[in-house]
Amino acid sequence: MTTFRFHPKWNGGLYCTGPGGCLELELPMVILTAYLPTEEAWKSEAPDWARDKWSVIRRELEAWCHENKVNFMIDAVARIY
Repeated sequence: MTTFRFHPKWNGGLYCTGPGGCLELELPMVILTAYLPTEEAWKSEAPDWARDKWSVIRRELEAWCHENKVNFMIDAVARIY
């Protein structure tokens, strides 16, 4: 069982919902790719409830991307909304 659920938005975002709340990651629709900030960037960008959850989100997002045939990228300038 996974801790987080991922739901694509119609306009290109990816909702990540977990025990502490919900955040939105980048999911551009031109070349379907989910972007996750680096662990270092995550520490300053993520909401408080998610700050210590980077490794779990990374693992589960990577699995979700594989299952849904979506590219997965870790990028220092990826945004969290």
